[in-house]
Amino acid sequence: MLRLTEIKLPLDHSKSDLAAAIIKKLGIAATDLMNFSIARRGHDARKRDAIQLVYSLDVELKNEAVVLKRLSSDHHVSRTPDTTYHFVAQAPANLPSRPVVIGTGPAGLFAGLILAQMGFRPIILERGKSVRERTKDTFGLWRQGKLDPESNVQFGEGGAGTFSDGKLHTQIKDPKHYGRKVLTEFVKAGAPEEILYVSKPHIGTFRLVSMVEKMRTNIESLGGEIRFQSRVADIEILDEQVNAVVLAGGEKIPASHVVLAVGHSARDTFEMLFERGVYMEPKPFSVGFRIEHPQSLIDRCRFGKSAGNPLLGAADYKLVHHCRNGRSVYSFCMCPGGTVVAATSEAGRVVTNGMSQYSRNERNANSGIVVEVSPNDFPGHPLAGIEFQRQWESRAFELGGRDYRAPGQLVGDFLAGRPSTAFGNVLPSYTPGVNLCDLSTALPDYAIAAIREALPAFDKQIRGFAMADAVLTGVETRTSSPIRIKRGEDCQSINTHGLYPAGEGAGYAGGILSAAVDGIKVAEALALSMAKGE
Repeated sequence: MLRLTEIKLPLDHSKSDLAAAIIKKLGIAATDLMNFSIARRGHDARKRDAIQLVYSLDVELKNEAVVLKRLSSDHHVSRTPDTTYHFVAQAPANLPSRPVVIGTGPAGLFAGLILAQMGFRPIILERGKSVRERTKDTFGLWRQGKLDPESNVQFGEGGAGTFSDGKLHTQIKDPKHYGRKVLTEFVKAGAPEEILYVSKPHIGTFRLVSMVEKMRTNIESLGGEIRFQSRVADIEILDEQVNAVVLAGGEKIPASHVVLAVGHSARDTFEMLFERGVYMEPKPFSVGFRIEHPQSLIDRCRFGKSAGNPLLGAADYKLVHHCRNGRSVYSFCMCPGGTVVAATSEAGRVVTNGMSQYSRNERNANSGIVVEVSPNDFPGHPLAGIEFQRQWESRAFELGGRDYRAPGQLVGDFLAGRPSTAFGNVLPSYTPGVNLCDLSTALPDYAIAAIREALPAFDKQIRGFAMADAVLTGVETRTSSPIRIKRGEDCQSINTHGLYPAGEGAGYAGGILSAAVDGIKVAEALALSMAKGE
């Protein structure tokens, strides 16, 4: 088959229009077109009054070789790539031990799945609860202000991405098409088939819950074992080689190959690994606030008269501003038609995040508006970034009223430097609730100054972005891991043989899809090592 890219048509086109565009592009007779399917569909909204859908298509033709030779100089016509996943190893019959995977977020889940599919029967350890029990505990914080430190937005089956917009797009390089494997497994688990071809696929929390359960069942049917409420308290390391993992209850599980996929909030695990001498280093991340606008405003600004078209859905945005003080401010994890959620995992701290359901039909749009920080802002100890996060999360708890409400402020008041006293037309979606205040002390001075400069700049791109009634809710601190557990080309820790750091917590991913892809890479490296008897 041939892959055609950059085929553009208006929103109201028909399937026959698509076929006609193929015939015209390739300069063939209609009878030469045997079949076609959509490989990718996005949209070009740069001209709001003339929005186009942009396709990549897989086309089956008579005389494909002749057509390809004739169009050899056209970069938009090529052979359809083989995206089939190929396993790199198969577990030997006399496997002396089983690999251990710590964590069931996207990286751990896919590492466990790939290992199970290759016959390695992994033991998967999760400190939190199964996804449905975890959902009840998470709602306990949202609705009643009751936090379970081991079962919340950050900890439990499915990882932090379960309570998010469920975005499944990434900008990572993926020459082996691991992302296709991830999406295919998601569809098998119940995701809509459109995620295989839309340019910015997403799933939403409720669908993710049932999908994670089906993937767990699949892993178990292949001989894998998943243990919940099994927090790893220690990793036994002898002569720079992993020897065992020790659970909080005292059980010791012998293990020479361990995938570490604990997510970006497993601070106690990071501290334990540092004490055991596992090499890690601080890395940049970002801090800021969540901002909420009416979704209708974003739709009108992005799509004009086409706002509400079902093919376009709820509009998103991606913004960045480089400030005079040398900082960069950007939108992060934008959630169309979603809600702002409580995402702390530690008592006495407030953390915000955003999520959407598959429908994306809630009243508000929300996004993180965050400022880059680097190890220069928290010098010294490799774990100093964690203490930096904790400082501002604790401050948010104080400003919110010490009951897990979040501190908030209207954008107009924030820009004017005065406290907010009443909401306007935009009502915040965060639960347990928002306490209006002055956010000027909720983040470092340089971050406040940068956000105050960025909001009017963003308003020039999206009219109304700096509207007085838009709501800021604080604080967003866990945009990514504050550390990187450095690994070599074999995906093992550079100074601890048998330890395979993976995913966002280890500093090697940023989002559901990239974390899942990283889990596959690490699983392959581990499988090859075990198959060789290393």
